Amino acid sequence: QVQVVESGGGLVQAGGSLRLSCAASGSGFSINIMGWYRQAPGKQRESVATITDDGRTNYADSAKGRFTISRDNAKNTVYLQMNSLKSEDTAVYYCNVHVTWGGPQFGYWGQGTQVTISS
Repeated sequence: QVQVVESGGGLVQAGGSLRLSCAASGSGFSINIMGWYRQAPGKQRESVATITDDGRTNYADSAKGRFTISRDNAKNTVYLQMNSLKSEDTAVYYCNVHVTWGGPQFGYWGQGTQVTISS
């Protein structure tokens, strides 16, 4: 089993910054893709940014130039640095990790962390 725990959400003014963290814990697995997703009220969950185990990144258009995803493989942790935050970034942010124990991959979600941007 894998536990995924996010932290770092909160309330910040528009134009400010936040850094989200997500740690995956368990035993015997390796992590391929780690990613951040978000879900605003009344909207579907959407991808924000993903990063592979060799550091390749992918960003949603809304995140490009403002958000930076990074990971520490030794700590099984992924980060999302969010700058120049806008009110439309308000959402619950979820971490997702794809892990394998040498066979097929399995995806795990965290419980989410609320990010609220005040205008």
